[in-house]
Amino acid sequence: MRWSLKPKPKNETIDHLKEVLGVSKSIATLLAQRGINTYDDAKAFFRPSIKNLHDPFLMKDMEKAVTRINEAIVNNEHILIFGDYDVDGTTAVSLMSIYLKTRYDLVTTYIPDRYAEGYGISFQGIDYAHDNDCTLIIALDCGIKALDKVDYAKEKGIDFIICDHHKPGNKVPEAIAVLNPKQTTCNYPYDELSGCGVGFKLVQALAQHNGEKIEQILPYLDLVAISIAADIVPITGENRILAYYGLQVINTTPRIGVRALIQGVNKTVLTITDVVFIIAPRINAAGRIHHGNHAVTLLTSDNFEQALGFASEINEFNTERRDLDKTITEEALQHIIDNDEVNQFTTVVYDENWHKGVIGIVASRLTETYYRPTLVFTKSGDKLAASARSVKGFDVYDALEQCADCIEQFGGHKYAAGLTLLPEQYENFKTRFEAVVKETIDKQLLVPELTIDLPITFAEITPKFYRLLKQMAPFGPGNMKPVFMSDEVSDTGYAKCVGSDNSHLKANLKQINSHPISAIGFGLGNKINILKRGEPFKVAYALDENEWQGNTTLQLLVKDIK
Repeated sequence: MRWSLKPKPKNETIDHLKEVLGVSKSIATLLAQRGINTYDDAKAFFRPSIKNLHDPFLMKDMEKAVTRINEAIVNNEHILIFGDYDVDGTTAVSLMSIYLKTRYDLVTTYIPDRYAEGYGISFQGIDYAHDNDCTLIIALDCGIKALDKVDYAKEKGIDFIICDHHKPGNKVPEAIAVLNPKQTTCNYPYDELSGCGVGFKLVQALAQHNGEKIEQILPYLDLVAISIAADIVPITGENRILAYYGLQVINTTPRIGVRALIQGVNKTVLTITDVVFIIAPRINAAGRIHHGNHAVTLLTSDNFEQALGFASEINEFNTERRDLDKTITEEALQHIIDNDEVNQFTTVVYDENWHKGVIGIVASRLTETYYRPTLVFTKSGDKLAASARSVKGFDVYDALEQCADCIEQFGGHKYAAGLTLLPEQYENFKTRFEAVVKETIDKQLLVPELTIDLPITFAEITPKFYRLLKQMAPFGPGNMKPVFMSDEVSDTGYAKCVGSDNSHLKANLKQINSHPISAIGFGLGNKINILKRGEPFKVAYALDENEWQGNTTLQLLVKDIK
């Protein structure tokens, strides 16, 4: 890992925050690094307020969307809520359908089959809408590139409202309304919403139009927080407010489906990290292994006993997903070695038997191993489908655009994308993608970067310091959990490797004039020799709490040792 220290903010900003907030220099520095310069900035950061959500009608086409939905309700039209099969899509569909059904009965949902229909709006879904007399489709977390699908729906007398957050192409579909803050023609103040977040803004606009108070729709924010965590969107600005209140809902009054999903989770308070690792994979497993409808059925359930049954099924899907993920990752790693592709700038692998539902996870695993832009392909009907993952700082979506003549269809974000191509184009694409990345990537991006917020001493690590750090949550992109560095550190003599395969490191660390502090380094068992030398070393770490036999103590969550 290359360690990079964040730039130090201006001294006058740090001194000002230290004085007006009554905090230490280190806390003031952390805040200034996050763009907090004044008392009011700090107040908004530490106490996110629902009043600071933007007016939904600032979003382009919002007025049109609200008008069309209200027309549909007045005219007793059938409305179809269509969404992607991942967490963002299924939470968005659940949110929109639950809200509309509080006012109106003629609402149905549709999640495309990952295998039969693929990503996004499908002709099959439009045919389903037509067969069921639906004259309005509200598409969530997809649709921004579905020009031909929207035209096809129009021929069948079906209108579209699109709520998406993916990068638009040169043209947008001719829908009744296209809600996407990433459109260059949209002046909405915040463009990093999740797909479910865009759906929530539509719900907020409908509620506002109907004279409802914002507090009445806060119970929907558990779904929005889950989508924010799962889709790895920045937890800044409006997303921070939505995630903050959404976590409160999850921890106090979660909807029945979410309550069933976290039943048995042995944690008093769930954080964004818990949502990422406990809730999101289970919801995702439905669409990966079976069908995304299972997730919507669970999330919209109003019967706890039934919801427990749905949650149990989804947990089984997740177990199956984990097994597949492990097997395919091992096969893909072997493929790289067998084909002598260890030293390339990219990883592009293919096997027609790999399960389409887990290739995205496998791509992430391979990126962790070789740390370079990665695509994992499998067979999908008469085409090949792939999931792409990237490394920090490199835009894989832009790289795919430069290979567009080899690709049938693609979409996504800077760090994650999906695509399809014809089998005969695979080798061409593989060669082109390697050449594009080799030519455009900054070579240092191929070495994992550990960003360190600031150096501190162990003496600064106090319960008060940690309490203030906790108040900086929710953490995530744009507001990552602070990582610190301390040097002249030594081991007290108790360092050992732990875990079933001894891959983790456990130690008590100290600096001169400080009390020893316990430390755990997951996957860092190979660093034990540095500790055993008896010479001082540098350690990079986050702070965490360790609960053991009723006692809670602070510990270092070690990221690296040098």
